[in-house]
Amino acid sequence: MTLINNGDVTVPVTVQTRTTLSPRAAFDIIVPIDLSLVFTGWGPFPGVRGAKNQTGAWDAAGQSRNPDLSDGSTAVERLTEYTAPHSFAYELTGFTDVLRHLVSGVRGEWTFTPDGEGTLIRWTYEFKPLPGRGPLVRQALAPAWRRYMIDGVNKAAQVAEGIALRR
Repeated sequence: MTLINNGDVTVPVTVQTRTTLSPRAAFDIIVPIDLSLVFTGWGPFPGVRGAKNQTGAWDAAGQSRNPDLSDGSTAVERLTEYTAPHSFAYELTGFTDVLRHLVSGVRGEWTFTPDGEGTLIRWTYEFKPLPGRGPLVRQALAPAWRRYMIDGVNKAAQVAEGIALRR
């Protein structure tokens, strides 16, 4: 079952960065990246210590895991699309932190587009607010979350470039 359907009102947030890596190299490194290297926390949002209960190598739709957050909370993450080397998408549900009171879930998508000699990496996080929570998600959560995402997408590109240099 898909979390977000055509008639749903959602709150999307999109950020992007550039890397000197090719789309293939950026995709191959970022998709299975150690989340603790990228999502170290920002403002009120916890870092990611890792993932538990992962099924598979995180390289096919249907695989799942539980992100382990530094504040002790968790969620269920399920890979919904995997189109190498162009994009991957996932859904997050079952939040155990404050998000459980604001959203029924999130759809995330990363795309890797050729950009001159490198790649444009774009990350979209689409919140599905709970009934009556849309204005709060749109006006408070989304702007703050955008800062967290900017930090995350930039770190993902930097970590990927560092890994590529060591290969």
